[in-house]
Formats: sequence, structure tokens, C-alpha cells
Amino acid sequence: MLVKELLKKCVYWIFRTFCPIDNYKILFESYYGAQYGCNPKYLSEYIVKNASQLKVTWAFVGNYPTVGNVKTVKYNSLRYFYELATAHFFVTNYRTVASFKKRRGQLYFQTWHSSLRLKMIEKDAEKSLNPEYIEMAKADSKRIDYLISGCKASTAIFKQAFWYDGTILEVGTPRIDFLLQPLDKAKIVQVRGALGIPIGAKIVMYAPTFRKNYSMECYEIDFERLLKSLEAKYENTNWVVVVRLHPHLRNYSSQLTDSNPFLIDATTYPDIQELLFVSDVLITDYSSLMFDYLFMKRPCFIFARDLDSYTQNDRGLYFKISELPFSVSTDDEELCRQVAAFDREKAIARYEAFIENVGSFEDGRASERITNIILNSL
Repeated sequence: MLVKELLKKCVYWIFRTFCPIDNYKILFESYYGAQYGCNPKYLSEYIVKNASQLKVTWAFVGNYPTVGNVKTVKYNSLRYFYELATAHFFVTNYRTVASFKKRRGQLYFQTWHSSLRLKMIEKDAEKSLNPEYIEMAKADSKRIDYLISGCKASTAIFKQAFWYDGTILEVGTPRIDFLLQPLDKAKIVQVRGALGIPIGAKIVMYAPTFRKNYSMECYEIDFERLLKSLEAKYENTNWVVVVRLHPHLRNYSSQLTDSNPFLIDATTYPDIQELLFVSDVLITDYSSLMFDYLFMKRPCFIFARDLDSYTQNDRGLYFKISELPFSVSTDDEELCRQVAAFDREKAIARYEAFIENVGSFEDGRASERITNIILNSL
């Protein structure tokens, strides 16, 4: 294994030293090649449709999907290092590892993986992070040329917590572009079919974040009672619960879903934005998904059974829970009461006020703006 890694380093050095950069090549990866999703996906799809002069390549771990007619390579393979060494543009949504050595003339776009966040990140959460990650994050920030921001509040967080003092592009986030598009009935049918959702059933998605101790107790909800509350609130409708746990918990989701006939496990579904797009209601806890779902103007509820212990032991929060435009509950009875009392018009007014207060840049044109910056860099 050591010999193989040394060989990759040597070959990567040769590629960086002797192979010219292709000015039109752009390399994408999402979560270290684990998925085709998030901001890189939606920026890539815009480029494929609107900037055909750019040569799009994606890196994936293991068996990678077919992505239209773009080139795909296996993450961390010799071919991957060739693409990494010769791409003019590199786009990701997570920290780059130490093996990435940016060449003079390459441009690195860091899109991160949320438009805004509730949980503290990076320097603000330094006590919760391991030292190896902190060093990797600091090194990554030195490589970044452009950091993407979805709102003024995010810009402030990046300046404070990201170990970064470079250019922040206040252009919105590509993953929100998708949620702001006109209703795509074909996409809805496709996603519902992939999940096995019965025709006519409504979807409530439960998408909590992870805990550093990987405890599953905090995720327990009386789902049967929740479904009865939704059916009573929205008469003559059938509901299903789609569970999407954090990627860190993909090996634990069966503990929650296998014993519960009311749940559909979508933890391994590759694109969370598509799940948001088809969901009629979202229930989360401290996940930044709530800020994406704002733009759908649909019911969203925070269920935070461990609110006090989480903020004391896991992560601090950038907003007080009371400042958020969502109802907050800490037990099943309170959650069901809030479902029953939900007022759509009042909720939309709160959502819109919050979007204005954080200084949102989201208008569905983030990918267009970033693509223009890339094209102007040719």
C-alpha cells in the first residue's frame, strides 16, 4: 500500500511538472467523490447545457454513475491525478486533502455544502474537530481562489470561521437554483418512483444531522402518531415518512428504519436536493437543510429532543432557536400540536422575513454567475 501511494505521488508530480494545463478543462467532485450532488452537480449541469466549450470531468469513488456525456474518472486513481494536475478549474464542496497540490494557473472554486448553516463550523467549532482535520482545513483555505456565499450571513461566517481571507463570491448557491426552478413533474415522478412512493401519497421527510457520539436515541419519533396528525391536518391524504440521515450515519440508518413499517430509508439516495424537491413537509433538527427548504415555502418543523445537551456538548449554534422561522418541539406531543396548528400564510411571511434578514443572494441564477466568472477566466 505504501509503495502504491508513493507511486501516485511521483506520477502526480510528473503530471504537474510536465503536462500542460488544459484551459478548458474543469474537474468536479462532491464529498471526496462519494456522490453526484450538492453545489458541484448543479453548477456542472448548467455548464454542460450552457458552456459547451468547457470540458467537464467528474471524479467518483468506486462504481461511479453515468453523468450525461461528461468524462468520469475513479477518485484517487492515476487517471484522477492526471485530471487534477491538468484541469484549469477545480470545483468541490468539501475540504481538499493534502495530496492536492494546486499549480500556478489553476483556479479552485470552493462551493461548500450549504447556503447557510445553523451549526457552528470550522474555527468556530474548533473544540469539536480533530487536529488532523483542522490542519487540513487551514491548508485547504490557502489554496482557495473563490469561496461561494449564499447570503450576507454566510459571508460573515466565512470571514470569521473559515481560516480564509480571499475572494468570496456573493452570488448564491447552485443547489438552491434547483429548488427555485419551475415545477418539474417528470423529476418528481422519477424521484418518487426511485423511492417506491405510492401514487397520490404525500411525503414528510425526516432529515436530522449527526451527533459526534453517533447516538441514535435522539432520532426516535412516534412516527405513527405523526402520520395521524398529518392525515388529520390535511384531510383525505395518505402520508409516508422518508428518512434521510446524515451521510456519517449511513451505516446506522437501519437501526431506525428496519423495525418501523412507516419509514422509507433514503439515507443512501445520492441527491438530497431532489428529496427536498419532492417532499411536502420537512422535519429536521440542526441541519442546514432547513435553510434550503425555506425557498420551497413548505411546512418545516424542528424536532430537537436533545436541544440543551447538543448545544452544550456537540456544537454551538449561529442563531438562537427562537430566531428561526420554524416551530420548535422537543417531544412528540408538542410536534403533533405544531403540525395541527400550522398556518401556511403566517409561515411564509416568517420565511420571507428571515430570507431578507440574512441578506440572501438566492434568485436561481448562481450557476449562471459562477459560469460567467469561469468563462471570463479563460
